[in-house]
Amino acid sequence: MPLEKRELTIPLIPLRELVTFPSTIIPILVGREKSINSLRLAAEEYNNYIFLSVQKNQLSDVPEPMEIYDVGVIARVEKSVEQNNGSFRVIIQGLERARILHFVESSKHYLVEVKVLEDFLGEQRDVFELSKNLIALFEEYVSLRKVKLHGIIAKLEANKLSEISDIIISVVSVPLKLKQSMLEELDVYKRGVKVFNLLKKEVFKLRANSRTDPHRAKENPQESDVEDYRRKLHAAKLPAHVLKRGEEEVDRLGMMPPFSAEGTVSRYFLDWILAIPWKKEKRENKDIKQAARVLDEDHYGLEKPKDRILDYLAVRQMSGRSSGEILCFVGPPGVGKSSLSRSIARALDREFTRVSLGGVKDEAEIRGHRRTYIGSYPGQIIKGLKKAGVRNPVFLLDEIDKLSSDFRGDPASALLEVLDPEQNHEFVDHYLDLEIDISKVFFITTANSVEPIPPALMDRMEIIELPGYTEREKCEIARRYLIPKQARKAGLEPERIDIPDDLLLAVINDYTREAGVRNLERQVAMIIRKVVREVVEKKHAAKDQAAVKITREKLERFLGVPRFSHTRKLQQNEVGVAMGLAWTVTGGDILIIEARFLKGKGELILTGRLGEIMKESSSTAFSCAKLKLFELDFDTDGLEKYNIHLHIPEGAVPKEGPSAGITLTVAMISLLTGIPVRSEFAMTGEITLRGQILQVGGIKEKVLAAHRYGIRHVLLPRENEKDFREDIPDDVRNDMKIYFVQSISEVLELVLEKPLKIKNISSKVIKPFLETNLQ
Repeated sequence: MPLEKRELTIPLIPLRELVTFPSTIIPILVGREKSINSLRLAAEEYNNYIFLSVQKNQLSDVPEPMEIYDVGVIARVEKSVEQNNGSFRVIIQGLERARILHFVESSKHYLVEVKVLEDFLGEQRDVFELSKNLIALFEEYVSLRKVKLHGIIAKLEANKLSEISDIIISVVSVPLKLKQSMLEELDVYKRGVKVFNLLKKEVFKLRANSRTDPHRAKENPQESDVEDYRRKLHAAKLPAHVLKRGEEEVDRLGMMPPFSAEGTVSRYFLDWILAIPWKKEKRENKDIKQAARVLDEDHYGLEKPKDRILDYLAVRQMSGRSSGEILCFVGPPGVGKSSLSRSIARALDREFTRVSLGGVKDEAEIRGHRRTYIGSYPGQIIKGLKKAGVRNPVFLLDEIDKLSSDFRGDPASALLEVLDPEQNHEFVDHYLDLEIDISKVFFITTANSVEPIPPALMDRMEIIELPGYTEREKCEIARRYLIPKQARKAGLEPERIDIPDDLLLAVINDYTREAGVRNLERQVAMIIRKVVREVVEKKHAAKDQAAVKITREKLERFLGVPRFSHTRKLQQNEVGVAMGLAWTVTGGDILIIEARFLKGKGELILTGRLGEIMKESSSTAFSCAKLKLFELDFDTDGLEKYNIHLHIPEGAVPKEGPSAGITLTVAMISLLTGIPVRSEFAMTGEITLRGQILQVGGIKEKVLAAHRYGIRHVLLPRENEKDFREDIPDDVRNDMKIYFVQSISEVLELVLEKPLKIKNISSKVIKPFLETNLQ
């Protein structure tokens, strides 16, 4: 008989004290005459399909139709065995719910017409989560009842809530009317919730019984976990609001099944509460002299950052509390920003923790994920505190300029609260949802450039610049730190390596070109590895060898031919070619600007991957050059037949900023007049239409770049004189000739090979007016 029919006629067996459910396999005993006839009829004519429904009056031997519940189960007889007394022991498999439409009259057996009932899901709910909780609670129920139902548990699948509910309610001992109501409930989710609540009550009763039995209590790990967490919370000396929240979570944990997913979430939350150092602090060093000694041991130079740290210590010692300032170290890669932060922690005798913000796009990485999400966890600030183990560590937020944002939020905005001394005493992580005081944390951030940092965030930090090192500083750093470090790493005593100063300078100038010392360390490591290899190949123990002296020949054999040379700077005076200075994130560099005439219509052609600001600066320089020549009584109408092509080599490198203004102007005036530019000069400064030279940034990096390339004559804006005198080391300052200029006229007098006079001009484009005073 196919069950595809929604209405069908089928034999009925009324049951006493037993409600059957779909998806269950149960044994029943059939002994009444009319029921036996129905069983035989099902086997003969209905393909062993039968309808089972419980009778309302349990004492009636021949129940009337009104004494049988309308809703029952269509089942299939799997096995039927006749007993000696004439009764039958039957194994049946429940299939589907059905409702009796009417009884077919018969005196020998029960025959009914039924309609199959369909389950439905009333609203879109988290069915999967309810299924998992039901299974977990049922496992505890089975464990507490000490019944062997592991085969049934193994068959339960979390994606089949209807089957789970039916199987569980068929096993749980509850009143018959309650079971019948579960059979009649067609909303799958509502039925699951009702079964869960019933099962929870049964589990609570069993737990209460187990508490009175010490042997059974040991078998329930949930109780010991709850008491263990409660004891730890009170022993941890937590703030009042944290203790209250922890106790609430422990009480909640006590009401959950031991193996439920929600129980795991609660344990994870409690573990985090207990791991965070809410009140624990480490006593810091307030001895300024000792701190200065530690900073000098770890780093050479960097006087300004060191002074700032010592100022901070002095304020702490005088006031007895933190000044609440956040430091931001800005400088090229490899100048020691991160390592200086570690040294600060060592100087203060504080714990150190670091978080890299490079590439972070999700706000939750800072504030944490809310506990509503699966797999949620606290943010990096809370994780850092847990790692440090105290609430007053030195906390490094590395690469803060590399933050970005997307649809998940803006982490830079989340940092506003973290780095604000007026707010961070009540910082709230989304995962914990508890206020935590992080005002005792000494925050240090690092960046290669301040441009990408939002203004509101930058306003909360004190910017300390760490520009590049001079050649002498690099030489000293290599001698004091890099060579000993790499020698010990290679198993060699530092005294066994002898690199003369002139060859160390050759490594710095010919094999590296950087503001920091990262590549220098790689080259030193390569030299030492080559030395160790020679020692090993000669089969002599390194400790028995005399000092290995590095010669020029060995240097080129170890490192290869020099990678950089000074030929990039101008070798001779040329017309239309000038040398500028540029700032980059890796330090300073020189900039060669070339200008040439082409047949055209008086237009300016720009190439070399220039940014918008530099294009505008080029247009300003072009206009300034023409105005300057017009001011000197030169006729520039001949330009209408020519274009000026302005090119800055290394076209793959983007170039931006206004500081090349005077270099562009000098190159164009040289081209227009035919007077060469002196090759020993480099310059930087913004130009105006009136020919005024405005101040620019990055003076130290630019001057050091000029010195690195062997350029000893540099033109700087007069307004930058204070920066030069404050930032440039004495050895560089004494080795260079600096000219501070305020107008383009002063610049031209210095850098042009010949004075700007008629007799010196050799140009087919410009010519003097008829009445001119220029001689």
